[in-house]
Amino acid sequence: MANLVKSGRRTWRAAHLRARELRMIAKGLASTDHPILAHIIPMRRCNLACTYCNEYDDRSKPVPLETVCQRIDLLAGLGTTIVTISGGEPLLHPDLDQIVAHIRRRRAIAGTITNGYLLTAERIKRLNRAGLDHLQISIDNVTPDDVSKKSLKVLDKKLQLLAEHADFHVNINSVVGGGIRNPQDALVVGKRAVELGFTSTVGIIHDGTGQLQPLSPAEREVYAAMRGMEKSSYAQFNYFQDNIAHGQENRWRCRAGARYLYICEDGLVHYCSQQRGYPAKPLAEYTVADVRREFLTEKSCAPRCTVACVHQISYIDFWRAPQTIDSASMPETGDRLVQIR
Repeated sequence: MANLVKSGRRTWRAAHLRARELRMIAKGLASTDHPILAHIIPMRRCNLACTYCNEYDDRSKPVPLETVCQRIDLLAGLGTTIVTISGGEPLLHPDLDQIVAHIRRRRAIAGTITNGYLLTAERIKRLNRAGLDHLQISIDNVTPDDVSKKSLKVLDKKLQLLAEHADFHVNINSVVGGGIRNPQDALVVGKRAVELGFTSTVGIIHDGTGQLQPLSPAEREVYAAMRGMEKSSYAQFNYFQDNIAHGQENRWRCRAGARYLYICEDGLVHYCSQQRGYPAKPLAEYTVADVRREFLTEKSCAPRCTVACVHQISYIDFWRAPQTIDSASMPETGDRLVQIR
Protein backbone atom coordinates (compact mmCIF):
# COMPACT_ATOMS: atom_id res chain seq x y z
CA MET A 1 0.00 0.00 0.00
CA ALA A 2 2.80 2.39 0.89
CA ASN A 3 4.42 1.81 -2.50
CA LEU A 4 1.14 2.58 -4.26
CA VAL A 5 0.78 5.82 -2.33
CA LYS A 6 4.36 6.82 -3.15
CA SER A 7 3.91 5.93 -6.82
CA GLY A 8 0.68 7.90 -7.00
CA ARG A 9 2.27 10.92 -5.33
CA ARG A 10 5.20 10.88 -7.77
CA THR A 11 2.87 10.51 -10.75
CA TRP A 12 0.77 13.46 -9.62
CA ARG A 13 3.80 15.67 -9.01
CA ALA A 14 5.29 14.75 -12.40
CA ALA A 15 2.01 15.62 -14.16
CA HIS A 16 1.74 18.88 -12.23
CA LEU A 17 5.32 19.79 -13.14
CA ARG A 18 4.72 19.01 -16.80
CA ALA A 19 1.70 21.33 -16.82
CA ARG A 20 3.79 24.11 -15.28
CA GLU A 21 6.55 23.52 -17.83
CA LEU A 22 4.04 23.81 -20.67
CA ARG A 23 2.82 27.12 -19.25
CA MET A 24 6.45 28.24 -19.06
CA ILE A 25 6.97 27.43 -22.75
CA ALA A 26 3.76 29.23 -23.74
CA LYS A 27 4.83 32.31 -21.76
CA GLY A 28 8.27 32.21 -23.38
CA LEU A 29 6.81 32.02 -26.87
CA ALA A 30 4.40 34.86 -26.17
CA SER A 31 7.01 37.33 -24.91
CA THR A 32 10.78 37.79 -24.95
CA ASP A 33 10.79 40.40 -22.18
CA HIS A 34 11.44 38.05 -19.27
CA PRO A 35 14.12 35.55 -18.18
CA ILE A 36 13.24 31.88 -18.47
CA LEU A 37 16.01 30.50 -16.24
CA ALA A 38 18.12 32.07 -13.51
CA HIS A 39 20.90 30.40 -11.55
CA ILE A 40 21.37 31.83 -8.08
CA ILE A 41 24.42 31.23 -5.88
CA PRO A 42 23.55 31.30 -2.16
CA MET A 43 26.72 29.38 -1.24
CA ARG A 44 30.07 29.66 -3.01
CA ARG A 45 31.85 27.27 -0.63
CA CYS A 46 32.04 23.59 -1.54
CA ASN A 47 32.99 20.49 0.43
CA LEU A 48 34.92 19.12 -2.57
CA ALA A 49 37.80 20.44 -4.68
CA CYS A 50 37.49 18.97 -8.19
CA THR A 51 40.50 20.08 -10.21
CA TYR A 52 38.51 21.26 -13.25
CA CYS A 53 36.05 23.46 -11.31
CA ASN A 54 36.33 27.25 -11.09
CA GLU A 55 32.99 27.83 -9.35
CA TYR A 56 33.80 27.29 -5.68
CA ASP A 57 35.97 28.28 -2.76
CA ASP A 58 36.64 26.76 0.66
CA ARG A 59 35.89 29.73 2.89
CA SER A 60 32.78 31.69 1.89
CA LYS A 61 29.89 32.09 4.31
CA PRO A 62 26.33 31.44 3.13
CA VAL A 63 24.35 34.35 1.78
CA PRO A 64 21.72 35.23 4.44
CA LEU A 65 18.28 33.77 3.83
CA GLU A 66 16.63 37.20 3.79
CA THR A 67 19.02 38.38 1.08
CA VAL A 68 18.46 35.29 -1.05
CA CYS A 69 14.68 35.66 -0.74
CA GLN A 70 14.93 39.31 -1.79
CA ARG A 71 16.81 38.22 -4.91
CA ILE A 72 14.17 35.60 -5.66
CA ASP A 73 11.52 38.32 -5.33
CA LEU A 74 13.44 40.49 -7.80
CA LEU A 75 13.66 37.59 -10.25
CA ALA A 76 9.93 37.00 -9.86
CA GLY A 77 9.39 40.68 -10.59
CA LEU A 78 11.22 40.20 -13.88
CA GLY A 79 8.93 37.26 -14.70
CA THR A 80 11.54 34.50 -14.30
CA THR A 81 9.95 31.05 -14.65
CA ILE A 82 12.75 28.71 -13.44
CA VAL A 83 15.14 29.38 -10.56
CA THR A 84 17.96 26.87 -10.03
CA ILE A 85 20.12 26.94 -6.92
CA SER A 86 23.78 26.29 -7.64
CA GLY A 87 27.15 26.90 -6.02
CA GLY A 88 29.57 25.91 -4.59
CA GLU A 89 27.51 23.26 -2.85
CA PRO A 90 23.90 24.32 -2.13
CA LEU A 91 23.37 21.62 0.52
CA LEU A 92 25.90 23.44 2.71
CA HIS A 93 23.47 26.35 3.03
CA PRO A 94 21.62 26.01 6.36
CA ASP A 95 18.40 27.46 4.92
CA LEU A 96 18.22 25.63 1.60
CA ASP A 97 14.73 24.27 2.29
CA GLN A 98 13.38 27.76 2.94
CA ILE A 99 15.03 29.01 -0.26
CA VAL A 100 13.33 26.26 -2.28
CA ALA A 101 10.00 26.97 -0.61
CA HIS A 102 10.29 30.68 -1.40
CA ILE A 103 10.98 29.95 -5.07
CA ARG A 104 7.80 27.89 -5.15
CA ARG A 105 5.82 30.60 -3.34
CA ARG A 106 6.82 32.96 -6.14
CA ARG A 107 5.33 30.42 -8.61
CA ALA A 108 8.63 29.51 -10.26
CA ILE A 109 9.96 26.03 -11.00
CA ALA A 110 12.62 25.20 -8.36
CA GLY A 111 15.79 23.23 -9.13
CA THR A 112 19.18 22.61 -7.60
CA ILE A 113 22.56 21.28 -8.72
CA THR A 114 24.47 19.36 -6.04
CA ASN A 115 27.39 16.97 -5.70
CA GLY A 116 25.10 14.74 -3.62
CA TYR A 117 27.55 14.04 -0.79
CA LEU A 118 25.33 15.51 1.92
CA LEU A 119 22.09 13.78 0.93
CA THR A 120 20.34 11.65 3.55
CA ALA A 121 16.86 10.17 3.62
CA GLU A 122 15.65 12.95 5.92
CA ARG A 123 17.32 15.63 3.78
CA ILE A 124 15.55 14.32 0.69
CA LYS A 125 12.20 14.28 2.49
CA ARG A 126 12.74 17.89 3.56
CA LEU A 127 13.36 18.85 -0.05
CA ASN A 128 10.14 17.05 -0.98
CA ARG A 129 8.23 19.09 1.58
CA ALA A 130 9.85 22.31 0.41
CA GLY A 131 8.57 21.62 -3.11
CA LEU A 132 11.78 20.99 -5.07
CA ASP A 133 11.03 20.17 -8.71
CA HIS A 134 14.42 19.16 -10.17
CA LEU A 135 17.75 17.93 -8.81
CA GLN A 136 20.89 17.23 -10.82
CA ILE A 137 24.08 15.46 -9.77
CA SER A 138 27.15 15.25 -12.00
CA ILE A 139 29.15 12.05 -11.49
CA ASP A 140 32.59 12.11 -13.05
CA ASN A 141 33.99 8.60 -12.60
CA VAL A 142 33.37 5.18 -11.10
CA THR A 143 36.05 5.45 -8.41
CA PRO A 144 37.44 8.71 -6.96
CA ASP A 145 40.80 10.01 -8.14
CA ASP A 146 42.87 13.20 -7.95
CA VAL A 147 40.70 14.87 -10.61
CA SER A 148 37.31 14.35 -8.98
CA LYS A 149 35.79 12.75 -5.90
CA LYS A 150 32.31 12.74 -7.48
CA SER A 151 32.38 9.01 -8.12
CA LEU A 152 29.72 6.36 -8.46
CA LYS A 153 31.43 4.27 -5.77
CA VAL A 154 30.93 7.04 -3.23
CA LEU A 155 27.54 8.28 -4.43
CA ASP A 156 25.68 5.07 -5.28
CA LYS A 157 24.11 4.84 -1.81
CA LYS A 158 22.96 8.44 -2.19
CA LEU A 159 21.38 7.57 -5.53
CA GLN A 160 19.56 4.66 -3.91
CA LEU A 161 18.19 7.04 -1.28
CA LEU A 162 16.96 9.35 -4.02
CA ALA A 163 15.31 6.47 -5.85
CA GLU A 164 13.51 5.47 -2.66
CA HIS A 165 12.49 8.85 -1.26
CA ALA A 166 12.62 11.65 -3.85
CA ASP A 167 9.33 12.92 -5.24
CA PHE A 168 11.16 15.38 -7.50
CA HIS A 169 12.78 14.73 -10.88
CA VAL A 170 16.39 13.53 -10.68
CA ASN A 171 18.92 13.77 -13.53
CA ILE A 172 22.38 12.22 -13.40
CA ASN A 173 24.95 13.87 -15.64
CA SER A 174 28.04 11.84 -16.49
CA VAL A 175 31.03 13.33 -18.27
CA VAL A 176 33.82 12.70 -20.79
CA GLY A 177 36.96 14.69 -21.59
CA GLY A 178 38.91 17.14 -19.44
CA GLY A 179 41.24 14.68 -17.76
CA ILE A 180 38.68 11.99 -16.87
CA ARG A 181 40.90 8.93 -17.07
CA ASN A 182 38.46 6.25 -18.18
CA PRO A 183 35.82 7.39 -20.72
CA GLN A 184 33.91 4.13 -20.18
CA ASP A 185 33.03 5.34 -16.69
CA ALA A 186 30.38 7.60 -18.22
CA LEU A 187 28.53 4.57 -19.58
CA VAL A 188 28.60 2.83 -16.21
CA VAL A 189 27.21 5.94 -14.52
CA GLY A 190 24.53 6.47 -17.15
CA LYS A 191 23.33 2.86 -17.05
CA ARG A 192 23.11 2.97 -13.26
CA ALA A 193 21.06 6.18 -13.43
CA VAL A 194 18.57 4.64 -15.85
CA GLU A 195 18.42 1.46 -13.75
CA LEU A 196 17.36 3.53 -10.74
CA GLY A 197 14.64 5.33 -12.71
CA PHE A 198 16.43 8.65 -13.27
CA THR A 199 17.10 10.49 -16.50
CA SER A 200 20.70 10.44 -17.74
CA THR A 201 22.64 13.04 -19.70
CA VAL A 202 26.27 13.36 -20.80
CA GLY A 203 28.50 16.42 -20.56
CA ILE A 204 31.92 17.30 -21.94
CA ILE A 205 34.58 18.77 -19.67
CA HIS A 206 37.51 20.62 -21.20
CA ASP A 207 40.93 21.20 -19.75
CA GLY A 208 42.30 24.37 -18.20
CA THR A 209 42.50 26.28 -21.47
CA GLY A 210 38.72 26.24 -21.79
CA GLN A 211 38.98 25.79 -25.57
CA LEU A 212 37.06 23.44 -27.80
CA GLN A 213 39.39 20.50 -28.25
CA PRO A 214 37.98 17.44 -30.02
CA LEU A 215 37.39 14.30 -28.00
CA SER A 216 39.62 11.32 -28.65
CA PRO A 217 38.15 8.45 -30.73
CA ALA A 218 37.51 6.43 -27.56
CA GLU A 219 35.81 9.41 -25.90
CA ARG A 220 33.65 10.06 -28.97
CA GLU A 221 32.55 6.44 -28.98
CA VAL A 222 31.43 6.70 -25.36
CA TYR A 223 29.80 10.05 -26.03
CA ALA A 224 27.77 8.58 -28.91
CA ALA A 225 26.65 5.64 -26.76
CA MET A 226 25.60 8.01 -23.98
CA ARG A 227 23.64 10.18 -26.38
CA GLY A 228 21.72 7.09 -27.38
CA MET A 229 20.72 6.56 -23.75
CA GLU A 230 19.28 10.06 -23.32
CA LYS A 231 15.54 10.46 -23.49
CA SER A 232 14.43 12.22 -26.65
CA SER A 233 13.14 15.20 -24.66
CA TYR A 234 16.71 15.82 -23.49
CA ALA A 235 18.64 14.73 -26.56
CA GLN A 236 16.87 17.12 -28.90
CA PHE A 237 18.09 20.06 -26.83
CA ASN A 238 21.71 18.88 -26.63
CA TYR A 239 22.60 18.55 -30.32
CA PHE A 240 25.10 21.41 -30.00
CA GLN A 241 27.34 18.99 -28.09
CA ASP A 242 27.87 16.96 -31.26
CA ASN A 243 29.95 19.81 -32.67
CA ILE A 244 31.79 20.23 -29.37
CA ALA A 245 32.74 16.55 -29.41
CA HIS A 246 34.51 17.16 -32.73
CA GLY A 247 36.06 20.48 -31.68
CA GLN A 248 33.77 22.47 -33.98
CA GLU A 249 32.17 25.83 -33.27
CA ASN A 250 28.39 26.34 -33.01
CA ARG A 251 26.50 29.10 -34.77
CA TRP A 252 23.64 30.22 -32.55
CA ARG A 253 22.07 33.22 -30.83
CA CYS A 254 23.06 33.26 -27.19
CA ARG A 255 20.40 34.96 -25.07
CA ALA A 256 22.44 35.12 -21.87
CA GLY A 257 21.66 38.25 -19.87
CA ALA A 258 18.09 38.07 -21.14
CA ARG A 259 16.54 34.60 -21.14
CA TYR A 260 19.26 33.26 -18.82
CA LEU A 261 20.71 35.08 -15.81
CA TYR A 262 23.53 34.02 -13.49
CA ILE A 263 23.23 35.71 -10.08
CA CYS A 264 26.44 35.44 -8.08
CA GLU A 265 26.72 35.46 -4.29
CA ASP A 266 27.17 39.25 -4.41
CA GLY A 267 23.83 39.73 -6.15
CA LEU A 268 25.30 40.72 -9.51
CA VAL A 269 23.91 39.57 -12.86
CA HIS A 270 26.42 37.85 -15.16
CA TYR A 271 26.07 36.15 -18.53
CA CYS A 272 26.95 32.76 -17.05
CA SER A 273 29.33 31.01 -14.67
CA GLN A 274 32.12 31.22 -17.25
CA GLN A 275 31.59 34.91 -18.08
CA ARG A 276 31.49 36.31 -14.57
CA GLY A 277 32.28 40.00 -14.84
CA TYR A 278 29.82 41.07 -17.52
CA PRO A 279 27.48 42.86 -17.28
CA ALA A 280 28.01 42.52 -13.49
CA LYS A 281 25.04 44.77 -12.75
CA PRO A 282 23.21 44.50 -9.42
CA LEU A 283 20.05 42.44 -9.75
CA ALA A 284 18.20 45.18 -7.83
CA GLU A 285 18.94 47.53 -10.76
CA TYR A 286 18.29 45.03 -13.56
CA THR A 287 15.23 45.96 -15.61
CA VAL A 288 13.28 44.89 -18.67
CA ALA A 289 15.43 47.34 -20.63
CA ASP A 290 18.50 45.28 -19.71
CA VAL A 291 16.71 42.09 -20.74
CA ARG A 292 15.79 43.61 -24.10
CA ARG A 293 19.33 44.89 -24.72
CA GLU A 294 21.01 41.59 -23.94
CA PHE A 295 18.45 39.67 -25.98
CA LEU A 296 19.74 41.56 -29.02
CA THR A 297 23.43 41.48 -28.05
CA GLU A 298 25.69 39.10 -29.97
CA LYS A 299 28.08 37.36 -27.56
CA SER A 300 31.64 37.00 -28.85
CA CYS A 301 32.14 33.85 -26.74
CA ALA A 302 29.07 32.07 -28.18
CA PRO A 303 30.67 30.02 -31.00
CA ARG A 304 32.94 28.14 -28.55
CA CYS A 305 30.53 28.07 -25.61
CA THR A 306 29.88 24.77 -23.85
CA VAL A 307 27.45 25.95 -21.15
CA ALA A 308 24.51 23.63 -21.77
CA CYS A 309 21.84 25.50 -19.82
CA VAL A 310 22.38 28.69 -21.84
CA HIS A 311 22.21 26.79 -25.13
CA GLN A 312 19.02 25.02 -24.09
CA ILE A 313 17.24 28.14 -22.87
CA SER A 314 18.23 30.04 -26.02
CA TYR A 315 16.62 27.45 -28.30
CA ILE A 316 13.14 28.85 -27.74
CA ASP A 317 14.16 32.02 -29.57
CA PHE A 318 16.44 30.63 -32.29
CA TRP A 319 14.02 31.70 -34.99
CA ARG A 320 13.57 35.33 -34.08
CA ALA A 321 15.30 38.65 -33.41
CA PRO A 322 18.72 38.59 -35.12
CA GLN A 323 21.28 40.03 -32.74
CA THR A 324 22.38 43.48 -33.89
CA ILE A 325 24.32 44.78 -30.86
CA ASP A 326 28.05 44.02 -30.80
CA SER A 327 29.54 42.71 -27.56
CA ALA A 328 33.10 43.77 -28.43
CA SER A 329 33.49 45.18 -24.93
CA MET A 330 33.05 41.74 -23.38
CA PRO A 331 36.07 40.19 -21.68
CA GLU A 332 37.75 37.36 -23.55
CA THR A 333 37.38 33.83 -22.16
CA GLY A 334 41.19 33.64 -21.96
CA ASP A 335 42.29 30.61 -19.98
CA ARG A 336 38.99 30.12 -18.18
CA LEU A 337 37.75 26.60 -17.81
CA VAL A 338 34.46 25.88 -19.53
CA GLN A 339 32.36 22.93 -18.44
CA ILE A 340 29.02 21.54 -19.53
CA ARG A 341 26.92 21.31 -16.42
